[in-house]
Amino acid sequence: MIGLCQYSNNGLIEMKMNFDINSNDNSLFVTSQCNNRCLMCAQPPLNRDDIDSFWNKNIKLIDNAPNGLTNIGITGGEPTLLQEKLIHLVEYIKLRYPDSLIHILTNGRAFSDIRYTMKFKEISNLLFGIPLHSDFSIDHDTITQVKGSYTETMKGLYNLASIGADIELRIVINKMNYQRLPQLSEFIWKNLPFVAYISFMGLEDTGYSIKNHNKVWIDPIDYQKELEKAVVNLAEWKLDVSIFNIPICLLKPSLYKFAKKSISDWKVCYIDACSKCSKKHECCGLFSTSKIQSPSIKPVSYTHLRAHETRSNL
Repeated sequence: MIGLCQYSNNGLIEMKMNFDINSNDNSLFVTSQCNNRCLMCAQPPLNRDDIDSFWNKNIKLIDNAPNGLTNIGITGGEPTLLQEKLIHLVEYIKLRYPDSLIHILTNGRAFSDIRYTMKFKEISNLLFGIPLHSDFSIDHDTITQVKGSYTETMKGLYNLASIGADIELRIVINKMNYQRLPQLSEFIWKNLPFVAYISFMGLEDTGYSIKNHNKVWIDPIDYQKELEKAVVNLAEWKLDVSIFNIPICLLKPSLYKFAKKSISDWKVCYIDACSKCSKKHECCGLFSTSKIQSPSIKPVSYTHLRAHETRSNL
């Protein structure tokens, strides 16, 4: 039964407009515009001039935020479309929270301009979360629907590395890229060993993912072989790798230790079966925003875990 998760009828995510000291996701939504059109985008971009309006809201949000926040996200849309204003926003946050980590979710293309990249060099505690959809440029550009986006993103990654920036590489797993996950892991090891974190992410079935369902949706249970190979490779090569947004019951037991409680607290849900699961307290849960959920969701029992451990020791 999938009945406990409520889906938004308009397919759009409504971002929180307040900060909570107890939340796992305090983020500033800075624009609904984007220069990519990713086939599985959970927050479909809008062609409207909204940077100034969101700027004013976000400044008020920072001013009224509680003391002691240690992590603040900046997201969109594409935050670098703010250009110089993005730098001013980061500096404003730093005035209020000088020791906080600021996590900027960006497609990285703007950083192909080294002059723009250099403007971030002296700002501490920044983490850039940048998606790489494939090691194969044509696949990446097909997913973003922008020719040349792979080249710009790769150049951006190298430029950020040149200023010593911390980078989280984000791979949203979908029907178009799952088969090359092992090859992608080798590509990262050989060409992007400077990234601080590598995050394999389950698909949120909302926004453009609904429109492009047949192109992008795949049940996580069906790509476990490829995901296991990619994750184990990177871990053996001493890179920091994690799995986000995939319920533990859909993962191979060998991947449990890489899974994170990652879904934002304001859009996470659990179904009836989860109440009987021995791993619920460790599990990320499900997206309440997703139109569909995997039919393979089931409780992980202690008996199942003991049986697996016994087989592993044989």
